[in-house]
Amino acid sequence: MISSQPIPHTLSNLQHVSYALNNSVAELILNRAEVHNAFDEVMISEMIAVLSYFAEHKQCQVLVLKANGKNFSAGADLNWMRKQAKMDFEQNLNDAKALAKLMQDLDTFPKPTIALVQGAAFGGALGLICASDIAIATSRASFCLSEVKLGLIPAVISPYVARTMGNRASRRYMLTAERFSAETALKLNVISEICDDLDAAAKPIIDALLANSPQGMAWVKTLLSRLEDGVIDQDTIDYTSERIARIRVSTEGQEGLNAFFEKRQPNWLQAAAMSEPTPSETQGAR
Repeated sequence: MISSQPIPHTLSNLQHVSYALNNSVAELILNRAEVHNAFDEVMISEMIAVLSYFAEHKQCQVLVLKANGKNFSAGADLNWMRKQAKMDFEQNLNDAKALAKLMQDLDTFPKPTIALVQGAAFGGALGLICASDIAIATSRASFCLSEVKLGLIPAVISPYVARTMGNRASRRYMLTAERFSAETALKLNVISEICDDLDAAAKPIIDALLANSPQGMAWVKTLLSRLEDGVIDQDTIDYTSERIARIRVSTEGQEGLNAFFEKRQPNWLQAAAMSEPTPSETQGAR
């Protein structure tokens, strides 16, 4: 059995999020149901800490982002917004950089990520969803980019939202601040699927992910991030050629190819089948 990874001090007294790890699937859980899982500086720092922990955790192969309560997240916490209104430029800049780090850490997380969305997903919550690899929402979920109603803009989350929805749709929903449904979110690629049983809908996706090469999936994410500008030039051709050659000669690439030709399971599946059940690891999960 792989030994349990030491839990860092930053995760010992979480206030606004919780986490769990069971059978190679990690969960990062927004845990402020009493305020509709609204963001503040504490929640942001705690999410960053949990993401950092699971990014390095050898037993974590998939990360599920979910929320307790009726709503995924109502966006910015009102008390946090009051603090921001009294901050000077430098303080606001540092505050914004923390949120930007959270979005980037989720977007570049080295393992597949799945967001499970119920109820309201407003403002920064939409950024988290768009920074995840896969998102599933209930039929009654609703989405909104309401910043302009307050004289603000969805600046930090805009790269992830615009990449997901496209520039044209982003213009509409960032300018109008209108609420849109799960059906519209599906058409805009914000979510991948609609299902009122989020865990049941996620299970076959998680099972498929767990069957794949961990290195291969990590490299896919890096590959796609490099190709986001859509430019296909000589640098693109050289980079993609180097990537496939590099992974073919890597230890995991060789193992996957040999397993295929030898008609056996690759060692990452053999190890999972032969090992004892992974011990559960939780902190504050409810």
